[in-house]
Amino acid sequence: MNTINTVAASLEDTRATSQNDHQSALKFITCGSVDDGKSTLIGRLLLDSKSVLQDQLAHVSRSGETDLAQFTDGLSAEREQGITIDVAWRYFNTAERKFIIGDAPGHEQYTRNMVTAASSADAAVVLVDATKLQWQNPDLALLPQTRRHSLLCNLLRVPSIVFAVNKLDALEDPAKPETAGQATLGFNNIRGALEKFAEHAGIEVATIVPISALKGHNVVDEVPGWCGYNGPSLLDILELLPVTPADTGLAFAFPVQWVEKFSSSADTSQGRRIFWGRVANGVAQVGQQIKVLPSGQTATVAQVLGTTRQPTAVQAGHSAGIVLDREVDVSRGDWLLALTAPAPSAIVSDDDFGDTPSATSLRPSREISATVAWMDDEPLVAGRVYWALHGHRWVKARVKRVVHRLEINTLAEENADTLGANSIGHIELLLQEPIAALPFAQSRVLGSLVLVDTASHRTAGAVLVNG
Repeated sequence: MNTINTVAASLEDTRATSQNDHQSALKFITCGSVDDGKSTLIGRLLLDSKSVLQDQLAHVSRSGETDLAQFTDGLSAEREQGITIDVAWRYFNTAERKFIIGDAPGHEQYTRNMVTAASSADAAVVLVDATKLQWQNPDLALLPQTRRHSLLCNLLRVPSIVFAVNKLDALEDPAKPETAGQATLGFNNIRGALEKFAEHAGIEVATIVPISALKGHNVVDEVPGWCGYNGPSLLDILELLPVTPADTGLAFAFPVQWVEKFSSSADTSQGRRIFWGRVANGVAQVGQQIKVLPSGQTATVAQVLGTTRQPTAVQAGHSAGIVLDREVDVSRGDWLLALTAPAPSAIVSDDDFGDTPSATSLRPSREISATVAWMDDEPLVAGRVYWALHGHRWVKARVKRVVHRLEINTLAEENADTLGANSIGHIELLLQEPIAALPFAQSRVLGSLVLVDTASHRTAGAVLVNG
């Protein structure tokens, strides 16, 4: 983990690392406990980076003062209650980079919305409200929602996690000289607690920075020496964080989302349908031999189209249209998986009939061991059947058993028969049909499923396949 004394040097090293992408738009979320200042922080970023129009500024001003949280809290219920309910996305850019920000709600009731936002984020800024903690105590306890959101970001493979300790300016009163130095003491103690928690939970933290979202300290502009911190501002850190790398090093895998038919074509030298979707793993390129899941049919990629319908190879994370060398029955929800060369032991012998089955790089399985973030008010119970969505394919899934539940405060794995709303636990699933899954640690797409209640059709859980 980077300490505040080495943050600047580490970020400069990161800037020079060629394999990291610091030019593409960074998609990040703000998360943490309720009223930690997430919406205010985003408002400050937008305002101080001069990304707010005059009419927008006038709209959120009250009695001559700007209510920064109003830049993101757009629902009437959010404005009435002064809370964030849904994820609000905002866009801004600096001279160095473009950004997409997601303001995730802090209430435990809306953890499911935070999970949705974090699942596609490149970075997460976890806010910590210094005024809610026993900042005078070196062994202070963090808030449960701070721990929960940090754990979820780590489980969801968010590449960069930044802790921003907010409201430190409230610990010192300029009118009371005896309070001098309290902000530095508070930041040091909170930083120590965050480092202990991150080490215990196995969370790799990019950095920990002291900020005041209300006053703007260390958000866009640096305040050297404040709280004993002499590193870059939060915006400077965000400008240097890498985006999520595409899983191009894995074998080709492609979930079919839409089938475009042009059967009136007279060209029968190849298939007359285009299979559209987003490449999950590897690279879509002409000549790739594939196998269709679940039908098991094989074919060769005859043509690959980009989003502009021009022939080109397409890497993971980008949309593509694939035409096969012959007509094959492929529908929405099917997967196109790369074929692997047969092992030497599988070479046909004299007494074989030459029907050695072709194998894919992924072995389909009906049994899944996984970590689940449960989001439904109706608890997860062993034996219940849910719809599972993998890519664009729906299969029935039965919960074989609940292995354990993760206790947020102690990180202990407790025995459990059920998982309640906003719980994190380890479960075993039995699927009605096999799917080609990889551990989530290897592939975000192939390693994730969504469980949906068969009766209410509510999204019930986010499933991350274990190794």
